[in-house]
Amino acid sequence: MSQSPPPSPPSQNKRVQDLTPRAIVEELDRYIVGQKAAKRAVAVALRNRWRRQQVAPPMRDEIAPKNIMLIGPTGVGKTEIARRLAKLAGAPFVKVEASKFTEVGYVGRDVDSMVRDLAETAVSMLRDEERERLRPRARENAEERLLDVLLPPAPRARPTPGAPPSTMGGAIPLPGPTYANPEPPSSSSTTPDNATRENLRKLLREGKLDDKMVEIDTADAPQSVIDVFSGTGMEEMVLNLRDMLPQGSKRTKRRRLPVPEAMDALTDEEAAKLIDMERLTKDAVRRAEQAGIIFIDEIDKVAGREGSGGHGPDVSREGVQRDLLPIVEGSTVSTKYGALKTDHVLFIAAGAFHVSKPKDLIPELQGRFPIRVELESLSDSDFVRILTEPENALTKQYTALLSTEKVTLDIRPDAVAEIARIATMVNARMENIGARRLHTIMERVLDDLAFEAPELGQVTIPITAGYVRERLDGILKDEDLSQYIL
Repeated sequence: MSQSPPPSPPSQNKRVQDLTPRAIVEELDRYIVGQKAAKRAVAVALRNRWRRQQVAPPMRDEIAPKNIMLIGPTGVGKTEIARRLAKLAGAPFVKVEASKFTEVGYVGRDVDSMVRDLAETAVSMLRDEERERLRPRARENAEERLLDVLLPPAPRARPTPGAPPSTMGGAIPLPGPTYANPEPPSSSSTTPDNATRENLRKLLREGKLDDKMVEIDTADAPQSVIDVFSGTGMEEMVLNLRDMLPQGSKRTKRRRLPVPEAMDALTDEEAAKLIDMERLTKDAVRRAEQAGIIFIDEIDKVAGREGSGGHGPDVSREGVQRDLLPIVEGSTVSTKYGALKTDHVLFIAAGAFHVSKPKDLIPELQGRFPIRVELESLSDSDFVRILTEPENALTKQYTALLSTEKVTLDIRPDAVAEIARIATMVNARMENIGARRLHTIMERVLDDLAFEAPELGQVTIPITAGYVRERLDGILKDEDLSQYIL
């Protein structure tokens, strides 16, 4: 009898199975210009994850992800490709900088912290998904709590001093106040009138109570001393302290809020109560193991440099590589949600490699990144496409921002071409920071307009090549000034 494959990570398999490598590349093209080789590489890597889930168990465990190394100057899209890929797959994603890690004994973060961050991200993702799924039920519960605040239950009868205690079934009478009515109160005396409550519910749903202020009690989780130390390179100590110290009791906090905000706060709290955290954390760890992506940026900064002789800081650089090696190869890391295996986590490393080269990494680490992709530098035509084609293009962003002030930007094609030309020129003259130069130039071009927009009223401003040159020529001619401004 053949063993059926285990279910794939929730909400991930269903999406990825419909994404062929060609479809993944087309989706990445909506946000990233060029870099076809890098897009193809990550698309195949993502598709291989789904293919692995379809393989029979004995072979499935042997298939390791083919980690990718992206090589190219800053600002050409390395980080954006990895981030969009993770979002597309619904996968837990963590971006870390290799230069922040140091080998044991040096000041810096422990390399295991990237895996703990991945577990934290996975739990957060699943918690959000579960809250969204449970939101209708949680909103019903929140509505009942809010109605209890708006229409409190009728108070119970006050105890009568000196009344003789009643005994039932031979029970021993206890000292203390007794109630005038020894019989249990009827439901009509302890609950508000149903008709009034239903009328109030109707008003609440129609939004006619939105202006009313209410006082509600919500859970208050003050930051503990342990949380303060988290993320400071002391993760191992924090995990041990969590196990040693008892969990504190939950406290409530009274807040005065408008009805809509109170409803949202109570809905979030009720959704949190409905979530089975034990099951959720197990699913989150499994999703991180099977679908997690860790993006290690600036990997070139921990590579030994040619001619350094292995002295000085290069010793520490090699130490970081040796600490990274077991994580990338596959190991088990302790997290506060349980042990997490990194055998099938996809690692994408990136670096400019201006000074050092990939061959300067230790051989064992080089072997764990079998797919090498070199990203291309951006040209004038690439900058023009970046400014206009993607759904989040800079020209579209600035147009949307200023439209909130009733100012319409009419950015002409010649202006876009001029901005692209200047960006290429400045990158060649100074440090090449790729497409990030466009942000600096666009800010400088639209600086005065952004400042004066509230006083302009409803107006259309044409942005032409002459407009761009008028605001940048003075800076470009002054070599010293342009180094700081652009």
